[in-house]
Amino acid sequence: MDPATKLSFDSPLLRVYEDGRVERLFGTETTPPGHDAATGVTSKDVVLDGTTGVFARLYIPTDLLLGSNTQPKKLPILLYLHGGGLVLESASSPTYHRYLNSLVCKAGVLAVSVNYRLAPEHPIPAAYEDSWTALTWAASRDDPWLSEHGDAGRVFLAGDSGGANIVHNISIMAGTRDGLPPGALLEGAIVLHPMFGGKEPVDGEGLFTREIMEKLWPLICPDSRDGLDDPRLNPMARGAPSLQKLACRKLLVCSADLDYARPRAAAYCEAVKASGWRGTVEWLESGGEEHVFFINKPDCDESLKLMDRVVAFLAGN
Repeated sequence: MDPATKLSFDSPLLRVYEDGRVERLFGTETTPPGHDAATGVTSKDVVLDGTTGVFARLYIPTDLLLGSNTQPKKLPILLYLHGGGLVLESASSPTYHRYLNSLVCKAGVLAVSVNYRLAPEHPIPAAYEDSWTALTWAASRDDPWLSEHGDAGRVFLAGDSGGANIVHNISIMAGTRDGLPPGALLEGAIVLHPMFGGKEPVDGEGLFTREIMEKLWPLICPDSRDGLDDPRLNPMARGAPSLQKLACRKLLVCSADLDYARPRAAAYCEAVKASGWRGTVEWLESGGEEHVFFINKPDCDESLKLMDRVVAFLAGN
């Protein structure tokens, strides 16, 4: 059979052919940056690495760009990592573009949405390294919007699903590497419906969830020696970095009662609490909703409640 038509991997998310071609079944639509009149937010794309093509989409309240104040207002800097199981979506996705416009409008932050490289073309650790590059770049305020309007003393991380997995991992990286540039502080992290896994089931975890990760993780990280107990997928695995190494000062873990990934999210939240980490941990569970519902149904009641809590967390409440 022709390698161009023979499948080596098939799932509802994507197909991979033996000749290496990847066919994503959704999450490929893009929209350009610019001014969003509905929210009063302006965005632009900035290339972070010309070699890899990794870029970030920056979002800022438009009135700050139009103001004549000689001492511009400094906003918290939010690094956002989109979801998609580390294999789908982008910072240019219309869905995430809409979500970031809304979040920046309501929270009054300067957001940096990272277009990290996707597996399987770029296996792990590419997504983590790209996101780390974006974090250190944002904390260095190496852009006029960031230097004039960003407060590096109030840096936050947030992400959903696969992006929430990255949030955990780069927060650990910030606690185990040389850290952020001088003057920068990782104030908090928001882990929304995180993508975690493990060889042994946790309380309430269904077989379906484990089967998904057993199939997907080898595609994302083919060189992993620990399989589903790779510390990057299972933060509670034997040999994983201590959760005390989380570099943020506070953590918000969110899930939904119908989210298939809820048991792992809850176990992670409890593990952080039990680890002796000195930060504050909060759990928020949305009722009657499924995985990343707030991205696809931004105007439903539970989405609005979740948005309110995220906004309050970013405001220090």
